[in-house]
Formats: sequence, C-alpha cells, structure tokens
Amino acid sequence: MRNEQLTPISAKPVKSFFVHMLVRDIELQDAILDLLDNCVDGVQRSESKQNLRKGKPYEGYWAKITLSKSEFRIEDNCGGIPWELHEYAFRMGPAKIDIVKGRRMIGIYGIGMKRAIFKLGQDCTIETHAKDRSYRLRFSPEWMKSDEDWDLQPEEISRKELKGTSIRVSELRGPVSQDFESENFRDTFSDAVATHYAYIIHRGFKVYLNEKLVEPKPIRLLFSQPDDVAAAKHKIEPFIFTATHEGVDVFLAVGFAEGRTIPSKEEADDSFENYKEIYSSEHAGWTIICNDRTVEYCNKTALTGWGVSGVPQFHMQFRAISGIVVFSSDDPSRLPTKTTKRGIDHQSVLYMYVKDKMIEGMKIFTQYTNVWKGKELVDESRQYFTETSKATLYELKARTKKLKMSSTRGVLPGSQYKPDLPPRPVTPKKKERITFSRPAKEVRVVSKFLFDSPDKKPSDVGEECFRLILKEALE
Repeated sequence: MRNEQLTPISAKPVKSFFVHMLVRDIELQDAILDLLDNCVDGVQRSESKQNLRKGKPYEGYWAKITLSKSEFRIEDNCGGIPWELHEYAFRMGPAKIDIVKGRRMIGIYGIGMKRAIFKLGQDCTIETHAKDRSYRLRFSPEWMKSDEDWDLQPEEISRKELKGTSIRVSELRGPVSQDFESENFRDTFSDAVATHYAYIIHRGFKVYLNEKLVEPKPIRLLFSQPDDVAAAKHKIEPFIFTATHEGVDVFLAVGFAEGRTIPSKEEADDSFENYKEIYSSEHAGWTIICNDRTVEYCNKTALTGWGVSGVPQFHMQFRAISGIVVFSSDDPSRLPTKTTKRGIDHQSVLYMYVKDKMIEGMKIFTQYTNVWKGKELVDESRQYFTETSKATLYELKARTKKLKMSSTRGVLPGSQYKPDLPPRPVTPKKKERITFSRPAKEVRVVSKFLFDSPDKKPSDVGEECFRLILKEALE
C-alpha cells in the first residue's frame, strides 16, 4: 500500500448541470410563468400586509412580456430587486436569508429565475430599480460556459422613478426561437396566462403579451341567490370547506361551472356523433391555487380524486363539475407545491387531508349528474342552470361569510357547507336505446331510398327505419 497523502476531493458543483440539465425538468411555458411569478412576488415585497388583504391589491401593477425570434423580454413595475436581497435573487439555491416568511410569496427554492434564464438562451441582462439601489448584471455566454467562474459582476446604473425589473434574454436556444416565432405557441401561452393568472388579474394585475393585454378566463361556479328565477324550485350551490392547518389557510369549493351543462347519456356516449365538437371539458376538473398562483388547472386525474374512493373516473358526463382549492400562507415553505411551482406535491400531508374533502364534495355532484343525465331531464336541468347566478372565486369567498357553516372534526377540522341539491326527479316513462352499426355504403343506400338523399345522418336513417316498421307493426 502506498503511503502518499490523499488529496482533497472537490464537491464543487458543475455549472453545466444547472445550465443544461436542470432545465429539462421544466417546460418552456412554465419557465416563463416562473418569471411572471417573480413579478407578483415583487408586489408582495413592496406592498403592506394591510393593502395585500384588500380586494384588488395588485391594482396599478403590470408585467409586459415580449416573445420574438431573436429575444425574450419581461419587464415590470413591481418594486425591483432590492440590493439587500441580491444573494437570494441570484445565487443558485436558497440563500441563508429569511425574506419569504410573513409574505404570501411562492418562490422559496432559489432556482426559478435562473432555471428560466438557462431554459431560454445563452445571454441574459437584468436591470432592476429598487428603493435602495439601481443596478445591472449579466449572465454572459462566457459565464454560462465556464465551470470555474461563478461570480456575477453588478454595475450601478442611473436611478429611475419607476421601480421594477427588466430581463432580456438573447442568443435563444433553437427550439425556443422556433416556439416564439410560432403563432400557435403564443396563443397557447396567452391562454395559459389568462387561466393561470385569472385570479390575480381579477384582483388588479395586468399582463401584456407582445403589447396586447391578456384578458382573464376565470372559473365561475353556479351559486343560487334569492332573486334567481330558479332559486325557489331548484337551488344550486357549491360544496364549500374552509380550514387552517399549521399556518396554511384552506378554501375549497366544488360545484357546477358557468356555461357548462350536463350532457345526456346519449350525448356523452363515445358513439354520439360529433359529441367532441359539441361538448368541451376544458373547464372541468380541479384548479388549485397557492398564494394567488395557479399550480394545477382543471385537473381531471386521480391526483385530484377522480377515480378514487368511490368517485368515478372523469367522463364527458361530468363536464359541468368544477372545483377550486386555495392554499394561502405567510410561510411559502408550508404550501404543497413542487419546486417548479407548477403542480402539487401529492405526498404533502396537508394535501392528502384536503383531497379527502375534495372527494367528499365531488360525490355530491357526480351523484346529481347521474340522476339528471337522462335525455328527458337534461333540458329541464339546463334551464335551471341558466336561471342561476354565478360567482367568481373572490365572490365565492365573500358569499361564504354569509352561509351557515357546520363544524367538522377529524384530522383536518374546519367548517363546511353542504348544499341541498334538488332530490331525485320523477322518472319518466322508460325508454330503450337501440344502437347498431352497418357499413357506410349501405347506410347511404337506405338514406337515398328514404330521403332521396344519401347524406342524411345515420341516426336520422335509423330513426326513420324504426318509425316505418313500428307503424307497420301497429296496423
């Protein structure tokens, strides 16, 4: 055995891991939303707690995003990055500085902004104007390539009255440049902002994409009011649950969504002609919000209770059912989110408790849907839906304060409101469904014979055949 002294082994991180490998864990759209989250976190740092509790605390704040083939840019007026927080903002991983507690922020891992920059391109310049200082720094292509150089050299710049931050990324990665040039990607991203940021936009925030203001697409649930036409005979309200657990406030509501109707069994069946075009499940499922940011949008999987503990798997029949869960905390580390800030940590103990309530609420509405799905009852149910008021998330919270809530016990004690939906309707005369398939050529021949046209719908052809045979049988 040799007696030579062993040299120290370096455990220094390799920068290329962060620049090239870490970005694989996040989609391009989510990376940009991460940067948008940082803008909102800036508002949380800038405003007083009292103002943040108001109905529209984001009034007057904005973020402007520009996507082009050659560069990405995001700028805001959300207070800037104070110099005292530079280590938190620019260091890889969470710095030893406690700035998130006491504020309803969402970024705690210290990788969001950097990962987004690396996802976008090879050259990034950041300019920020905060109350304490204005400065600029750059992630250069040389810095990106060097595993030895970890330092960023800031440069003091002239002060501006408008307090905010701008991030410009050039030398875009090839796929990113192609996506930004695609109208389809821009439209898809705009829709993502309109849905994921609907609640924040409703509370006053403005987001511009390529100079166009993004209009929100909030989810509204049916919530009967005393002056509704249908209130006296068919009252429709959501299931609501509220609780506070270890510093996290929970608000849950599930019910029937605005503009969604219950399809009949025939319409929801896969064999129904053109049902996918006629009916959409886009806004069905569960939306989960953490500190005002949407982390799951219209999820219809087992993650949110579909197909679990007696709840059926999602089907077009349940397209009218929608739910919202809001987690709020002054300590973001307690929120059940993933590091990407998009998606729920399904192993979170708190989320598992809340999921039980999500399942309890869903059962009320899936059972109602099962009862009213008959073709003879659907039209009546749809009329009740159109005669019922709707409520946004903000309105749901306000109306909840006026409800007579019941206390709940168990692992997650809280308060809940269980709606008294209309009882089972009188069952009309039983009808049978006849379904069979024949070659398309034969269907066209019969269609020509019966209607003097080969282009009638197969359902019309079958209906007319049955009518003629029934008439003959009754004679």
